[in-house]
Amino acid sequence: MSLGRTPVLRMSTLFVRTLREDPADAEVASHKLLVRAGYIRRAAPGIYTWLPLGLRVLAKVEAVVREEMVAAGAQEVHFPALLPREPYEATGRWSEYGPNLFRLQDRKQGDYLLAPTHEEMFTLLVKDLYSSYKDLPTTLFQIQTKYRDEARPRAGLIRGREFVMKDAYSFDMDDAGLDASYAAQRAAYQRIFDRLGLEYVVVAATSGAMGGSRSEEFLTPTPIGEDTFVRSAGGYAANVEAVVTPVPDALPYDDAPAAHVEDTPDTPTIDSLVAIANERFGRPDRLWTAADTLKNVVLALTHPDGRREVVVVGLPGDREVDLKRLGAAVEPADVEPAGDADFAAHPELVKGYIGPGSLGPQGAQVPVDGAAGDGDPATVSAVRYLLDPRVVEGTRWITGADAPGKHVFDLVAGRDFTADGTIEAAEVKAGDEAPDGSGPLELARGIEIGHIFQLGRKYAQALGLTVLDVNGKQQVVTMGSYGIGVTRVLAALAEANHDDKGLAWPVHVAPHHVQLVAAGRDASVFEAAERIAAELADRGVEVLYDDRPSKVSPGVKFADAELLGAPLVVVVGRGLADGVVEVRSRVGGDAEQVPVDDVVDAVVGRVEALLAAAPGRS
Repeated sequence: MSLGRTPVLRMSTLFVRTLREDPADAEVASHKLLVRAGYIRRAAPGIYTWLPLGLRVLAKVEAVVREEMVAAGAQEVHFPALLPREPYEATGRWSEYGPNLFRLQDRKQGDYLLAPTHEEMFTLLVKDLYSSYKDLPTTLFQIQTKYRDEARPRAGLIRGREFVMKDAYSFDMDDAGLDASYAAQRAAYQRIFDRLGLEYVVVAATSGAMGGSRSEEFLTPTPIGEDTFVRSAGGYAANVEAVVTPVPDALPYDDAPAAHVEDTPDTPTIDSLVAIANERFGRPDRLWTAADTLKNVVLALTHPDGRREVVVVGLPGDREVDLKRLGAAVEPADVEPAGDADFAAHPELVKGYIGPGSLGPQGAQVPVDGAAGDGDPATVSAVRYLLDPRVVEGTRWITGADAPGKHVFDLVAGRDFTADGTIEAAEVKAGDEAPDGSGPLELARGIEIGHIFQLGRKYAQALGLTVLDVNGKQQVVTMGSYGIGVTRVLAALAEANHDDKGLAWPVHVAPHHVQLVAAGRDASVFEAAERIAAELADRGVEVLYDDRPSKVSPGVKFADAELLGAPLVVVVGRGLADGVVEVRSRVGGDAEQVPVDDVVDAVVGRVEALLAAAPGRS
């Protein structure tokens, strides 16, 4: 391969300060090392300033994304980040985004937002310029800064309030066209992450506030990831929020005994209930377990209009409510455990002893839209009751009797109680059966680096994006949405490529191929290093030359080279007297002594070999 000429970076003038100690607010390796190595600096919680070395890596990541998007037929545009309220009002997202949206007003009290994503603007742009089926299909993309008011920014670039994202949108006449566009973008994502050298898993996902009929996430597995996903040996993979519980068959209950209330004092927990059940109400065939109990968990939903609603989720007692799964199921509402004020507003909910008798269809009813009176068709449950899909008709339970110190035994679903609906809210456990029957599930954690959606016609319908079809009739366009968290990808690369000494970038994203260290006091060392740096740059090798004067010790220079993470380190030092220069690999630490007259050829050869062997290169 041929490398083009590139200028030499110099540590003496480079805008960087390395740190020996981890920043106090950093929890994960990428955050610690990107700050310590002078790639980013914190400006505010979840907001970072990009320094020269960080921008060089970011530009290389963006270049890979941009090249593959263009290769997949997408065309680049660029929208403003400051956007008017009206398009987001039309799609309902002005309110649905809730507190995550940065809202502001101009001097004329006009409402604006800092864009969290740009579906509305892409849709309106195509509406403005295209009017015929002959204009489609088309796919547009941008790489741009987004803004979300995260309640708890964490992990540096992994969850911030300002971040760089690539978002693309496809526009087609019909669902078959959308399928083709979606497949093309999915394949492009695989090429992007292959080229970047990131391990990834493609998992089924929920669409959330974006909407749409199909959604997949690209996750890079890591213990520090915020997303939990599952996979089976048979090939099933899904974000935990998207796992659908296999529903058991209904059970006969003709011979089931009548439900009976028993005294169970001091049993506000599942463990204490199981213990007293086995002690006082033993069964002949086996011991009672937590799976025999029906746990009723009280939660509070805050809807986008500010309305607060208390709901109860009933699930087997050997499971906990997973708030992320529940949150995905009730979007755009926010969910949290019910507080004291919620219980005070519903005295029928007896903490520790809540049962179906006070909930849903069995509980109190409230009128809707002015209707009055119990039993009126226009009434709903005062406390909505939602059941785990495992609680099928005929299953028998021990659960609360809605009185302190009392539980009801042999309460049969479908005979003794019903609910307002089912909900996917229970935790998924390792060993659960995959929904497609492909084997038991294993759980892992990952960082979301990409997300693709089949949006369908939601945004086009809301914003009036239609074109004339072949018969001259107006037809609503169908859309796809495809996002990559570019700054998150950079953080994921840092997480995957470091050791206890610092960063260790792959050559294709490193800010420079070689860090050249002048380690000595003699002028001859600096003269030789200067010549080597210039010749490497002339040959197209990206060089950071540590030309700091001799008062900066070799140990400091070596530590900085390890922290900054270039793939190769060239040391011009005491060996120069014997006519040799040391070439070190950052990963593995192997070193060789190369004759000074041969070092440029040797380094160019190694850089070319590393680039040729980079992922996605032939």
